[in-house]
Amino acid sequence: MTTMTDAALAEFKMPDVGEGLTEAEILKWYVQPGDAVTDGQVVCEVETAKAAVELPIPFNGVVRELRFPEGTTVDVGQVIIAVDVAGGSGSAAAAPAPVSVSVPEPTAPEPEAEPKGRQPVLVGYGVSEASTKRRPRKGDVVVAPAAVAEPAPEPQAPAKGNGRPLAKPPVRKLAKDLGVDLASLTPSGPDGVITREDVHAAVAPAPEPVVTQPQEPIAAAPAVVQDGVRETRIPVKGVRKATAAAMVGSAFTAPHVTEFVTVDVTRTMKLVEELKADKEMQGLRVNPLLLIAKALLVAIKRNPEISASWDEAAQEIVRKHYVNLGIAAATPRGLIVPNIKDAHAKTLPELATALGELVATAREGKTSPGAMQGGTVTITNVGVFGVDTGTPILNPGESAILAVGTIKLQPWVHKGKVKPRQVTTLALSFDHRLVDGELGSKVLADVAAILEQPKRLITWA
Repeated sequence: MTTMTDAALAEFKMPDVGEGLTEAEILKWYVQPGDAVTDGQVVCEVETAKAAVELPIPFNGVVRELRFPEGTTVDVGQVIIAVDVAGGSGSAAAAPAPVSVSVPEPTAPEPEAEPKGRQPVLVGYGVSEASTKRRPRKGDVVVAPAAVAEPAPEPQAPAKGNGRPLAKPPVRKLAKDLGVDLASLTPSGPDGVITREDVHAAVAPAPEPVVTQPQEPIAAAPAVVQDGVRETRIPVKGVRKATAAAMVGSAFTAPHVTEFVTVDVTRTMKLVEELKADKEMQGLRVNPLLLIAKALLVAIKRNPEISASWDEAAQEIVRKHYVNLGIAAATPRGLIVPNIKDAHAKTLPELATALGELVATAREGKTSPGAMQGGTVTITNVGVFGVDTGTPILNPGESAILAVGTIKLQPWVHKGKVKPRQVTTLALSFDHRLVDGELGSKVLADVAAILEQPKRLITWA
């Protein structure tokens, strides 16, 4: 990275909040070179695999340069902005000449082209100043107030003796990942260096043979295209990448069991309407999810063994005498699962307040990393999409997850007669290392019983 010797130049590094991540993507710059900034002013927004965060500058001065353009992934600890703190004003500061950012070391992963558009995702901070592992990103760039220069060429790979094929380290890694023997390739690069294109060409499928068109060709169905493109590739990063890795890890680590029950929730729906009219609940978020959450908390109180986690290193079950209730939330940046801390100790109005704050914060993309850690059980409301039920995958580290299906009128036997009733299907997935079939069944049955007769919220609490 370019080093500035000017004593009046202050450099601001990508910060570290101790969440175990090592990089963040710069989403948006709020300042440009020549702008005056003050201590505490937000200068940019970044995202990692935990949360989207606005970064305030810690000093006063005039922006000298932005070290990285928007859309660049930067390691924690790297300087992202330089500020002249000598006391100049924004109007007096001349636009700086472009400053070149250093080329990644030859041992770094091979640069790949970034997409022109960014799919918004939810992310957060990292921890160490020196990343030992990072995902591929851009090489040399030039930052100027109005433009970003093209990546600089990669350094030439050193020649290896004894007939070893010439190739840069990133190309060797690519060949290894694709199972290509470099010795079998014909180099196309300068001085006999094997390029990425040579490696990709070695694994490219052979061209399809040309088929002679029959005299009376059969009309083919038109290809489905969107904006003239048949396929679109979307980079998986941020919260979607983190979610994918977490779900794979959970699905193939915790032995899942899922049980189902269909229940008449007509009385619960009537109670929801009554609570909306109650002056004690005015201004609070009152909906079926509130009573379902309360029902699950009561069921856990009656069956406390379900609130637990598995310690793989110690080969122990960790019983938790509290409930941090996770609520799966679909946001524009991806699926997140913030949780309500100590939900077991909250009254119904307090639980309603916490749910309202959780949902509002998630929709704004302001959920903090801490809000998504430490969960014990989760509720996912697939019913809002008109889905009857599902087999949810456990949030990593948790013991159970309750899926709630859509609530709709169905013919139901009530007091000996078939009547239209409000009915839903619940599905409870649990970690069979922690929860046996009897315990899981009791919890699910208790939730269903409360929703069928919500007065049990009082008699069982």
